[in-house]
Amino acid sequence: MKEFMLIFRFTNLEEAWHNPKMDYKQWQDWISGIATQNKFVDSGKQLGIDGSVVKPNNVVTNGPYVEIKETLGGYMFVKAESLTEAAEMAKGCPIIQSKTGSVEVRLVLKTGGNS
Repeated sequence: MKEFMLIFRFTNLEEAWHNPKMDYKQWQDWISGIATQNKFVDSGKQLGIDGSVVKPNNVVTNGPYVEIKETLGGYMFVKAESLTEAAEMAKGCPIIQSKTGSVEVRLVLKTGGNS
């Protein structure tokens, strides 16, 4: 079984956290469903709105990534046999129902860069 990171992206982070469709019970139910299948690894953390970006030559800008229209809102780790299976899990994420964000699914590589 492989490990995947689900990255929660929002087009409007502040709106997403205050959206009535972003019910924490929905999140708990979704994560519990994954855990029941023994495919839950770690919930990661919810990320705040404020941040900084450190660029080459020690340039620090306000962030996160003010030049793009979406931002990271949080992440979690799951186990799955394939990218397709992990993406199927992500389809149940409440962020999709809120229409304010998306879930990026990425394979976590083992040390040395091998999957």
